[in-house]
Amino acid sequence: MTVDSAISLLGKAQRIVDVFGTEDDGLSLGELVRRSGLAKATVYRICQELTGWGLLERSGTDYRLGLRLFEIGQRVPRHRILAEAARPHIEDVFLATGESVHLAVRSGLTVLYLEKLGSRRVSRPSRVGGHLPLHSTSTGKVILAHSPQSLTIDVVRGGLTAATPYTVTQPGHLTAQLARVRRDGYFTEFEETRLGYLSVAVPLFGPQRSIVAALAVTAPTHRANVPKLISAIRTAGERVTTALTG
Repeated sequence: MTVDSAISLLGKAQRIVDVFGTEDDGLSLGELVRRSGLAKATVYRICQELTGWGLLERSGTDYRLGLRLFEIGQRVPRHRILAEAARPHIEDVFLATGESVHLAVRSGLTVLYLEKLGSRRVSRPSRVGGHLPLHSTSTGKVILAHSPQSLTIDVVRGGLTAATPYTVTQPGHLTAQLARVRRDGYFTEFEETRLGYLSVAVPLFGPQRSIVAALAVTAPTHRANVPKLISAIRTAGERVTTALTG
């Protein structure tokens, strides 16, 4: 049985859409074939249909994700309500600190960024719609700390890969960090995701104190006023949680 015949049409379409990375403005047909593992004729046919639906767009000879996907994403109730509740407080943190602020939720074993308000002075690997690992990000750690232990077990089984020399890759060390999150109510990550940057994150809770997201402020280590960042992000986190539960 071939790969193509073993996957449904919907599965093939999902596979094609999923191969687009956060840095991919456009991909050629050949690259879509290579990344998806599907036959060229199949990829071409499905891309034509997805383009007709607005889920993909043509950019010269390349394909890129279409605005229709963005429009559909904005309709997701949980994420829309969360983003609307957090947005004023994200702006408050940015105005108070001048540093980049992120709103993230869990997506599998990664964090998915829903909102970002950033300083033009800072170049960061995160972007709206992008993913980063749970175990190496401040947002991921606060989400892990308030999630069932089974999620941490899954993360460890998946491998604690190192993005920098400072990324925590020992399960015991990660467990200690998560305990510190629960004790302090926030977490400061130093250069685990990118050299030269730190990030402070707080959990955001919904009804019944269930973890729904994380809010973080990120700054270059050489200019970061850590106490100021902690104060600003904790205040914002408390206000967002109140908005979500009030």
